[in-house]
Amino acid sequence: MKYYLIAGERSGDLHGSRLIRELKRGDDQAVIRCWGGDLMQEAGGELVTHYRDLSFMGIWEVLKNLLTIRQYLEFCKQDLAKYQPDVVILIDYPGFNLRIAEFASKQGIKVCYFISPKLWAWNRKRASKVKKHVDHMYCILPFERQFYQQYDYQVNYVGNPLVHTIDEFLSSGKSIEDLEEERPIIAVLPGSRRQEIEQMLAAMLEIIPEYPQYKFVVAAVDNVPQEYYQVARQYPDVQVVTNQAYELLSVARVALVTSGTASLETGLFNVPQIVCYRTSWLTYWTGRMLIKVPFLSLVNLIAERQVVPELIQGEYTKKNLSKHLSTLLDDGPARQEQLAGYRKVRVLLGNKDAAKETARHILDYCRQ
Repeated sequence: MKYYLIAGERSGDLHGSRLIRELKRGDDQAVIRCWGGDLMQEAGGELVTHYRDLSFMGIWEVLKNLLTIRQYLEFCKQDLAKYQPDVVILIDYPGFNLRIAEFASKQGIKVCYFISPKLWAWNRKRASKVKKHVDHMYCILPFERQFYQQYDYQVNYVGNPLVHTIDEFLSSGKSIEDLEEERPIIAVLPGSRRQEIEQMLAAMLEIIPEYPQYKFVVAAVDNVPQEYYQVARQYPDVQVVTNQAYELLSVARVALVTSGTASLETGLFNVPQIVCYRTSWLTYWTGRMLIKVPFLSLVNLIAERQVVPELIQGEYTKKNLSKHLSTLLDDGPARQEQLAGYRKVRVLLGNKDAAKETARHILDYCRQ
C-alpha cells in the first residue's frame, strides 16, 4: 500500500519515524512518502519537505509567513493528488493538516490522524470539521476521548508515544559523554523553535549567579542555528549540549522548561520542573481570548490539577523563577508533591505502545 505522512514539527518527526517503522513491519510492501524530518527519512520515508521549512510559531509569526505557508499548502495538495496514496496520515500540526484533511477527504482518499489537534484548548468548533473529514482519529492524551464524545465522534486512545520512547531510552543507559560534573545539574530546556529560544533562554539563565553550587546545562537542538544559544556561552560555567535532552534529563536535579511536549517528557523522567512561557504580546492576548483550558503544561492538564508551577508571560520573571527553583532543589514538600503528581500522570497514560497500536489500527482499516 501507499502511505503519505505529514508532520510539521520536531516532535512529529520522532513520532512519525516510529509509525513508519511499525507500518513497514505490518506491511512489507509499504511505500511511504512524507513531510517530516531526518528521523522519518531514516525510518524509510521518501522525504518531500523538511519540517524546518514549516516551523512558524505564534500568531504574528504565522501572519508574516502566510504567503509561504499557502505556497507549501498548494504544493502539498498537488503532490498528494499526483501520488494518490491509499491513506494520508496526519501527525499533529493542525493549521496545515486540517486543511489537507479536507482536501484529501474530498479527493476520496482515506484520512487518519495520529496525535489529535488540541481542539479542546481552543477553536472547539473545529471538532465538527474533524468528524466530517477525518475517518479515524488516534489520540495520545486520555482526556481527549471525552472531549470528542461531546460531538458524537468516537476516537481511539492509543497511549502516549513518549511513555514508550522514554522507557526505551532509560533502558539503553545512554549518557552525556562529555559531562563530568560533581555538582547537581539544573537542566535548561528553552524550546525547539527559534522564537521560543529568543524569548526564553536569556531569562532562564539570569538566575545562574544565585546558584553557584549547581551546574546549568542547556539542551540545544540542531535544527536551530547555534547563534541562538550564544547568550548561554556568555556564562563561562554553562554547558550547551545538542540533541541530548533525554541524556540531560536522566541526570538532572531540576529542569526549567519551555511549555510544550518537553513538560511531559520532563515529568516522565521524574525531574521536578518549572514550566515557563513567553511570547509576543499580540500572540499572548489573542491566545488568552481563545484558549479554554486552565493550564498550559501537559502534566497539569492530564492530572487535572496544578502539579508543576507555570510562569506565563508577565509572571515569568527572575524573582519568580528563583522562588520556585529554591523550593524544588531540596527534598522538601514541593519536590515530593511534584513527584507524586508524576506518578498519577503515568498511571493515567497507561503502557500502550502508541506507534504500534496506531499502525495496527491503520493497517486494519486500509485492508477492509
